[in-house]
Amino acid sequence: MYEKTFPNKRFKLTLEFLKKHIPTSETILDLGVKNPFSEIMLLEGYTIENTTGEDLDEDHSVIESSSAEVVTAFEIFEHLLSPYEVLKSIKANKLLISVPLRLWFSAAYRSKTDKWDRHYHEFEDWQLDWLLEKTGWAIKDRQKWTNPINKIGIRPILRRFTNRYYIVYAERV
Repeated sequence: MYEKTFPNKRFKLTLEFLKKHIPTSETILDLGVKNPFSEIMLLEGYTIENTTGEDLDEDHSVIESSSAEVVTAFEIFEHLLSPYEVLKSIKANKLLISVPLRLWFSAAYRSKTDKWDRHYHEFEDWQLDWLLEKTGWAIKDRQKWTNPINKIGIRPILRRFTNRYYIVYAERV
């Protein structure tokens, strides 16, 4: 997944945000297969369970049967056709979700070789806020950050000051 680059800044800021809102005593259902960040959460003392690769647009059974107190969805919702249905199926009362923001100077990401590695949505912050509101969540905190890259060109310059990631802590209304 991260053969060429490891998102150190994103992982550091995501972990700080997680620690700010969720104590290690609460159980977490992390949407998405095990990944480097779920390993970081385990090392930090969190008790987490990951989904196992099922198509969350079609199959909500793991979400609906989970007794976790918190659901995390880090860089997952942009891959779903219907994040509305997934958000409605969550039983937990706390949610941390992060998404890549839509960049006006770059097209949505689409892998040509991996059908799971494509972005159906690249959100603007207000779109995620509205989606959460419509599905019964109240946003308690939010943060954005940039994702600069060490390349030459107009887009790399724009990435230095244009927010790329948006993270939200929400509670069930």
